[in-house]
Amino acid sequence: MKVSYDPRTDTLSVIFKEGISVAESDEDKPGVILDYDREENLISLEILDASHRITQTRKIEFKTLETQSAMEAS
Repeated sequence: MKVSYDPRTDTLSVIFKEGISVAESDEDKPGVILDYDREENLISLEILDASHRITQTRKIEFKTLETQSAMEAS
């Protein structure tokens, strides 16, 4: 998974699967674009005008269930 923020376009992108061609895009909500492959699997999403929709666009926190479970076990 790849997460990037472009301050020039004020766009936050989350790519779940790289190297997959986009077969269809859908603007689920205004300013939220979902991209799908040929099998209708979600491969990425874009948030337009991200600085107006998300606090701290330059700060990303990432957690996995394994990390959280390991922290709780300690």
